[in-house]
Amino acid sequence: MPFVARITGLLMLLVAGQAPGAPLVMNSGEQAVTLLELYTSQGCSSCPPAERWLNDFVADESLWRTFVPVAFHVDYWDYIGWKDPYGQPANGERQRALARAANARTVYTPGFFANGREWRGWALGMAPPAGRTQPGNLAVRVADGELEAHFAADAEPWLLNVAVLGFGIDTPVTRGENRNRILRQEFVSLVHVAHPSANGQWRVPLPAYDKGESSRRGLAVWVSRPGQPTPVQATGGWLDSER
Repeated sequence: MPFVARITGLLMLLVAGQAPGAPLVMNSGEQAVTLLELYTSQGCSSCPPAERWLNDFVADESLWRTFVPVAFHVDYWDYIGWKDPYGQPANGERQRALARAANARTVYTPGFFANGREWRGWALGMAPPAGRTQPGNLAVRVADGELEAHFAADAEPWLLNVAVLGFGIDTPVTRGENRNRILRQEFVSLVHVAHPSANGQWRVPLPAYDKGESSRRGLAVWVSRPGQPTPVQATGGWLDSER
């Protein structure tokens, strides 16, 4: 059966209702789903309030449907006393690329981007901004360690981003600005990979990752144009086999 037809036949499946071992099927729908990116560090004393705000969305009914959060831990604060075990140089590079694309003057933590735009509404208790465009459906199917995805009807170059997220992470911090605190963190990017395509179709392996101290895993998937970090469409869900 063609891939697009198989995805179409599974559109009505609910991820939460899947049986153990069943394929994970995710569809964004036609309306843009907001990719909400937090750039943070366990070594930053200003970050815990932003992380607590983000953590509350684990049980939000709009999670995965209207917004997909990802917490990218950076390593550029490691030198001040605490090495963030989830910090990766590539995360800081992505933050700088987003800042350049959005004409932001600097990078900092905690720093949010919503659909590629710098966003500070979290400090006012605002909900993540809703997407206003209709880029089309991003269809994703995960089974047996393999991920299939389809986006856009016309054959154009796209980049598929896949991030495995860790949840329920408690870290006792013994040094640095957050010394003697236990940090609870959700939506942590454990691994982030990108795959190019000339026609908006992919069949790729699910990326290998170290689960660290996470008790639960999820998946964030989004598409962007080659050479551009700004997301166009996103979807996500729980990795049922890891729950």
